[in-house]
Amino acid sequence: MGAFDIKHWLVVLLVVVLVFGTKRLKTLGSDLGEAIKSFRKTMATEESEAREDMPKPVEAAGANESRPQVR
Repeated sequence: MGAFDIKHWLVVLLVVVLVFGTKRLKTLGSDLGEAIKSFRKTMATEESEAREDMPKPVEAAGANESRPQVR
């Protein structure tokens, strides 16, 4: 009784289509898609900027020098 059946979802969908109309739903869907795309782009841009602002790790002195060989 607590879970929605497929019949319930179809009735809800029918009511939404009758209230808003298909053209309005298409506009709302495209606006929502653009908003999500813009949000993802902003998040990716800010993440890359944050990585650029982080200080780079300093290598230990002499890390690239060759070690003396023991014979």
